[in-house]
Amino acid sequence: MIRAVTSVAEAVEQAVAVLDSEQLQRDYWEQEEFLVIKQFLSRAYVEEVLVPQAEGVKSEINRNYIPGHKKGGSVSYYTVQEKAPGFLDLYRSESFRTFLSRLTGKELMRCPDHDPHSCALYYYTEPGDHIGFHYDTSYYKGARYTILMGLVDRSVSCKLVCELFRNHPTKQPRRLELVTEPGDLVMFNGDKLWHAVTPLGAGEERIVLTMEYVTNPDMHPLKRLYSNLKDSFGYFGLRTVFKRAWSGSKGASLRP
Repeated sequence: MIRAVTSVAEAVEQAVAVLDSEQLQRDYWEQEEFLVIKQFLSRAYVEEVLVPQAEGVKSEINRNYIPGHKKGGSVSYYTVQEKAPGFLDLYRSESFRTFLSRLTGKELMRCPDHDPHSCALYYYTEPGDHIGFHYDTSYYKGARYTILMGLVDRSVSCKLVCELFRNHPTKQPRRLELVTEPGDLVMFNGDKLWHAVTPLGAGEERIVLTMEYVTNPDMHPLKRLYSNLKDSFGYFGLRTVFKRAWSGSKGASLRP
């Protein structure tokens, strides 16, 4: 149990310290680079410290609708950085990054500061909000890993659906339907997990934090353009993405 803490960074450090890293690493690889950690941070802590920050940036939500694929709202890394910095204390935690690197067996780095997905919020707040099956394809020269943390889950119908071993040569595909309760953590290799989020019901709400780490932060300019277009129409809006992408391209920084 996490004792009383004064910061998100301290809470994360304590959470990592009590985990059985060796067993979790075995689970991660046995599930083809996929892992669920229930209550990585306690529900009480998340609801007291992190949820108010997610609620506080609801006015910044960019809603989007792609027929047949996606409907929902998102808040980019840029807004998180300016108005909900508590989430960055988690994303930038050295103990957290070291733990994730140990699981993958690779040195993970944070995404460049001009990547709006690096630490962002997803909001399912209107009936029918969902996202169809997809991979979190990496356009970086290295692999990209996705970490999801549940913040708000007042829903019986909106779930994270995952299909493990979809293209495995010997194992049968395995379908999971997950409720991401506050504090639950899900980690996976973005190029390997086929996943979706089922539609939200009336009067329901789901909010999720997403964090991305990479093994190589470099990206070909054409792939960067494609990634920015995808983020503009599917998540954060043209104005948000290209205004910051342009300024970031002139002086992009990457902090390990």
